[in-house]
Amino acid sequence: MRTVKLGTLQVPTIAVGCMRINKLDKYEAERFVQEALDLGTNFFDHADIYGGGVCEEIFGEAAHMKATVREKMFLQSKCGIRPGIAFDFSKKHILEAVEGSLKRLRTDYLDVLLLHRPDALMEPEEVAEAFDILQSTGKVRNFGVSNQNPMQIQLLKKFVKQPIIANQLQLSITNANMISQGIHVNMLDDQAVNRDGSVIDFCRIHDITIQPWSPFQYGFFEGVFLGNEKFPKLNAKIDEISAKYEVSNTTIAMAWLLRHPAHMQPVTGTMNVERLKDCAKAADIKLTREEWYEIYLSAGNILP
Repeated sequence: MRTVKLGTLQVPTIAVGCMRINKLDKYEAERFVQEALDLGTNFFDHADIYGGGVCEEIFGEAAHMKATVREKMFLQSKCGIRPGIAFDFSKKHILEAVEGSLKRLRTDYLDVLLLHRPDALMEPEEVAEAFDILQSTGKVRNFGVSNQNPMQIQLLKKFVKQPIIANQLQLSITNANMISQGIHVNMLDDQAVNRDGSVIDFCRIHDITIQPWSPFQYGFFEGVFLGNEKFPKLNAKIDEISAKYEVSNTTIAMAWLLRHPAHMQPVTGTMNVERLKDCAKAADIKLTREEWYEIYLSAGNILP
């Protein structure tokens, strides 16, 4: 598995999202975790809200977590979303959330902790205190954010001494506005609207790795675009290129993200071992510039 830089870490270029692991039975979960490790996709993405915490519990059990297993993987989790409350980046909640994740995952530390969705009431001084405690006690080794724009990250960086190494953002071929607005600079069309503060360029400048979530989704969890009759041109083009490389359409859709020079780390959402293998194969494919733009345009994106 090809690797990508995540702060000072070298991690697999494909992250395994575990939001749906609660859909598997005990045997299926054990097999999935082991297959992922065998593939070299040993970076697992969690969040304390996935399955109400059950997903982390299932993973910890399925991995048969012990020191020899733990050293073979990278574990990332997220906190900050509180069902029934909204968002909470308070020092108290961050510390409690991490303790809960560690217990459920059966580990002493997280390789990465992300703040999950912006909290309008965030007091960055409190976040800084929480990060200092988590780092000094060895419970979290690296920190990042999710779904944040450049100014929100800048505000956090003013108080937090630890590097912000990741920003998890929704991005796919059909949800590519953060790419499109960079192409449509100084234009008057809809794709020129800058909705995220040029977050891709900001992250590249500051060595923050973008982790695209829902890489096969269109809209906000409206469904997948692969094989979807709503996207005939896109699927025809992906199928054409898939045939050329003798891989699946899943592999090509993932390779499209990996072709971007920001060196992103897409987060899969599948619990299907064969589909995970198809995602992993994308690390070995580099689309040509022409192929990348052909896929981009076939999704309905336009050029100035």
